[in-house]
Amino acid sequence: MADRAYFDWNATAPLRPESRAAVLAALSHVGNASSVHADGRAARRLVEDARASVAALVGADARNVVFTASGTEANNLALTPSIAVGSQKTCDRLIVSAIEHPSVRAGHRFPADRVEELPVTAAGVIDLAALRAQMARGARPLVSVMLANNETGVVQPIHEVAEIVHEAGGLLHVDAVQAVGRIECDINDLGADLLTLSSHKIGGPQGAGALVVRDAALHIAEPLIRGGGQERGQRAGTENVAAIAGVGAAAKAARQALSTETPRMAALRERVERGLRATMPEVVIFGEESRRLPNTTLFAVPGLKAETAIIAFDLEGVSVSSGAACSSGKVAASHVLAAMDVEPRFAAGAVRVSLGWDTQEGDLERLQNAWIKVSASLLKQRGIAA
Repeated sequence: MADRAYFDWNATAPLRPESRAAVLAALSHVGNASSVHADGRAARRLVEDARASVAALVGADARNVVFTASGTEANNLALTPSIAVGSQKTCDRLIVSAIEHPSVRAGHRFPADRVEELPVTAAGVIDLAALRAQMARGARPLVSVMLANNETGVVQPIHEVAEIVHEAGGLLHVDAVQAVGRIECDINDLGADLLTLSSHKIGGPQGAGALVVRDAALHIAEPLIRGGGQERGQRAGTENVAAIAGVGAAAKAARQALSTETPRMAALRERVERGLRATMPEVVIFGEESRRLPNTTLFAVPGLKAETAIIAFDLEGVSVSSGAACSSGKVAASHVLAAMDVEPRFAAGAVRVSLGWDTQEGDLERLQNAWIKVSASLLKQRGIAA
């Protein structure tokens, strides 16, 4: 058994061997991808091959993939009023779901008085009736709804969301960072106009991401980074060829393995949840009644404090995380669980277990043994013999 068991894949996934090899190979190349000589053309081929692999993973055209330095940057790039599609110019307001990642909630470029929040149900699913009501009033909107939540793993009904948004003449942005590579994610089937993904969530290197558009006619008139014509004018700056090659290799590997990885992860997740409840039947699993990612479990027990639990797991050689957003190593209140109207006594103890393509049987055993010790400590605090 390894020295540690890693169950924080939703924060970052281990680097895939294929990606590592691609990064190392790219680092041996010289040449700027914008140069016309042979060295520059070789670098350009690495970038364009990666672009094709990323496009294939999400069912897009390669020309519609814009590389960025992260999923956060891709979200920031997408969420602007200056979106033009053919004769339709700009979006006048932004609607974001209450459970979006901070890069969506705080990373947009709309004035505060032109931003609306879309509620979710207690099951963590977008309130479609509320969306219809919001779409029926006001000017042309840009709507941002994530495909799968990073805390609960709940998968949103994006196809239905897209139909509602498009009927009202709006545009739909989908943050698919947690979903890509874990479930089928085709931009055309979803109906998303813009979609974002992140390299390190699919086993690529950190520091790379992409914004994908469904229609080549969609253009962002005001890019975040200006000064050069790279990425078809949508993102200036010399491309990080090694990181881009790495995300391309990870995208190709994830696509090839998706049909086997998804059911395997789902089976492992079910075993994790059975093990949690076998030790403490009162465990609450958030979003359990909804469709979820195959790799994500967010759970709590009354009296359990997330920060204490994470440290206790860590001491047992198990890496898990809080369901809350973390900043500088501190556990903060979860806006996702607040939006789901979760009682504070449960929200304060939410622990997230997320696994992936390299999770092994021994990792589950180590997690279960650690949970037995953590739960015994909790029972002791309650004055109950374990």
